[in-house]
Amino acid sequence: MSEQSIKTENEIVEEFGYFDEWLDKYEYLIELGKTLPSMSESAKTDDRLIKGCQSRVWLDYRLEDGKLFFTADSDAIITKGIISLLIKVCSGETPESLAAYDFGFIEKIGLKDNLSPTRANGLVSMIARIKEIAAENIHGA
Repeated sequence: MSEQSIKTENEIVEEFGYFDEWLDKYEYLIELGKTLPSMSESAKTDDRLIKGCQSRVWLDYRLEDGKLFFTADSDAIITKGIISLLIKVCSGETPESLAAYDFGFIEKIGLKDNLSPTRANGLVSMIARIKEIAAENIHGA
């Protein structure tokens, strides 16, 4: 991962560390979701819909100068916050680095352990889709 993504990852871990209670962390996730620009309705197509999420989550990307840039949206505000965290770290990375990325910051902030089972499954599906996109774009595959 690039220095910028590692820096972003560390900032996220630090920001979540400011909150003692998970209720406050959920509020923070909601705020993050509100800052994520909405995708146009025409971009919310079935091929961009992430399978395995209880909420509807759309993920789109572009490959530019060998790096992936993501846009996303969701019809659920906490889920929108979760996908915003993921694309904040992943946008601007090469497909190769994303394919090998372990998403360790998710563990560090305790996110997966503090989500409902359906949201935790959705998180796993979001990560899997990012890794799938990365694998599809390695060496212009």
